[in-house]
Amino acid sequence: MSNKFMSVMNAIGHDAKIVWSVVVKYLPLAEDLAMMIFPASKTLPGFINSVGLIQQAVATVEQKFSLAGAPTGSGAEKLAQVLSIVTPTVTQLLTAEGLHVDSAYIQNIVNAVVAILNVRLSTVAAA
Repeated sequence: MSNKFMSVMNAIGHDAKIVWSVVVKYLPLAEDLAMMIFPASKTLPGFINSVGLIQQAVATVEQKFSLAGAPTGSGAEKLAQVLSIVTPTVTQLLTAEGLHVDSAYIQNIVNAVVAILNVRLSTVAAA
């Protein structure tokens, strides 16, 4: 029985990797996102790494919800999961760049990344 279970799990994992590789193709570069959100920062590593981490967390959580059959209608739960993943590291990265951050500020960055990704992915889907 456990052999069949592992075979199913391996197949699901393989499919998830394929989907992830497709999703990543459409994600903007972290540098580009950072410039949109923090235009005065130029290319400071803490800003780029923070935005890149947030983007990856958003994509991962979105994929998780899609695989679970709930791709829409759970924005608050998705946001909570992304924030729990990124808040400690983003706080540390941005503080190291001299920026004072709190949870509300990080939530605003996450919301900005989500808005940019929604626009970008909707234009890709329309093409």
